[in-house]
Amino acid sequence: MGEHIHEPRPHDQRPQPARRDRLIQEHVHDPYKRAAKLSDPMVCPQCGAVYHHGRWSWGLPAVDAVKEVCQACHRANDLYPAGTVTLSGGFLGSHRDEILAAVHHQERLEKDEHPLHRIIGIEHRDGDVVVTTTDVHLPRRIGEALHHAYAGDLDFHYDKDAYYVRVAWRRD
Repeated sequence: MGEHIHEPRPHDQRPQPARRDRLIQEHVHDPYKRAAKLSDPMVCPQCGAVYHHGRWSWGLPAVDAVKEVCQACHRANDLYPAGTVTLSGGFLGSHRDEILAAVHHQERLEKDEHPLHRIIGIEHRDGDVVVTTTDVHLPRRIGEALHHAYAGDLDFHYDKDAYYVRVAWRRD
């Protein structure tokens, strides 16, 4: 029989603790995300987004596509945003049109790739502008784009118990 020789491991090859982030479960529930599998193919009769092979995209629907309102249109119809961006400060007053054009530009860029990421509405409240969205990614994108282009203060707040984000951008 052969002899088994055990060689000591160098310090950089010590066993690493097991990674526990591989099975991260969604702990924040989005009430508009369907638990049941969607019919495939499907088309939203309101916006025309097409669900095929497990994802929403833009394109021509299949002839046999089931018609059902997508979660973004459902949120917009209910006026139940997943995100809010509040724009404020003196700089906003003198650059409102330019800033709103940047907001709409970010929506177009995001929506081209992700049809469910959209602006629900834009309201003017006491000198501030409040943008509501159908998802939590678009508000961050808008805030970061404004901060990159115009500086100012940027703050994010993700709700721990809900699918919701508040973004605040301010420049005086």
